[in-house]
Amino acid sequence: MAVTLEQAQKVGYTCLKALLRFAFMVANNLVAIPSYVLYLIVLQPLRLLDSKSFWYIEGVLFKWLLAMVASWGWWAGYTVVEWGDDVKAVSEDEAMVLVNHQATGDVCTLMMCLQDKGTVVRQMMWLMDHIFKYTNFGIVSLIHGDFFIRQGRTHRDQQLVLLKDHLEKYYRSRNRKWIVLFPEGGFLRKRRETSQAFAKKNNLPFLKHVTLPRLGATQVILKTLVAPQENGTPSAGDAVRKESKSKGLQWVIDTTIAYPKGEPIDIQTWILGYRQPAVTHVHYRIFPVKDVPAEPEALTNWLYQRFIEKEDLLTHFYETGAFPPPQGQTKAISREMTLSNLWLVAIQSFAFLSGGMWYCLFQYLYHCLF
Repeated sequence: MAVTLEQAQKVGYTCLKALLRFAFMVANNLVAIPSYVLYLIVLQPLRLLDSKSFWYIEGVLFKWLLAMVASWGWWAGYTVVEWGDDVKAVSEDEAMVLVNHQATGDVCTLMMCLQDKGTVVRQMMWLMDHIFKYTNFGIVSLIHGDFFIRQGRTHRDQQLVLLKDHLEKYYRSRNRKWIVLFPEGGFLRKRRETSQAFAKKNNLPFLKHVTLPRLGATQVILKTLVAPQENGTPSAGDAVRKESKSKGLQWVIDTTIAYPKGEPIDIQTWILGYRQPAVTHVHYRIFPVKDVPAEPEALTNWLYQRFIEKEDLLTHFYETGAFPPPQGQTKAISREMTLSNLWLVAIQSFAFLSGGMWYCLFQYLYHCLF
């Protein structure tokens, strides 16, 4: 079929836009990430004198970096509409966020929709696949104290021990509040067939839009971070908890991400912007941690039930274009998540100005020394 001039122009424009966006993203990374690292190197004396202030500043810089990632999608027209419970109400409390996982864009979506949730972004910890350690953002996550988990049965037990040690060492000493994890242990397209086979073998529901979650990381987080009075179980890191006067983990936020027509946005699309503007829908449901069972079998059933509910939510969304109303209500209320373009421009400008400052400083030092 012959390509019309109009179609050729449209393709050319899309390619040019993608190329320019990619060039901007590369330049953004080349100035923002080294600047983040250099600022924190310079502030190491403050870390020794006042670690609380040091991690406060680190958290602000971390939030700005995530805002830059969010801006790539925001300016491409990839926006977010939120449904369900208002998580801003618990933004100052400790919470565990359970998210379904469809594509690499899920992380970018969360980076965007959590930007307007108070101090959450600068005080959050991420659990992500170890492969992200080797990306351009890996050094930032390492410094921030995120945990990289290696998937696979042969690594599972060791990884859970490492996770427990990591939480005890870094979570409260750096004043973390929210911890985000993807309990499915991988992307939907990669795990769906295995999950469905497991469900059939164990007489569990057949799921198409999510997979059955894994218990390990969720159980470790609850055992390590929940205060003893919450669920009656011993809790590690008591000395650190007393020092920080933490109430312990208080909430579990069940988060469900839905893409139009079930077509996830991946990181390549987020960066290059070649897909038409789209609205991603995010549904929240908040559970008090005291209502979450501690025993492994009961916790497994509770976690399975959350993902069965996610399946129902997503089925309803794909059929109607909206999430169902909460129980006892006749209409579901949605909220458009917004970002300030002025704020995003200010953060991007700060990154490039910082990059220029560090470049001039190193040039000056080089000429002084040589």
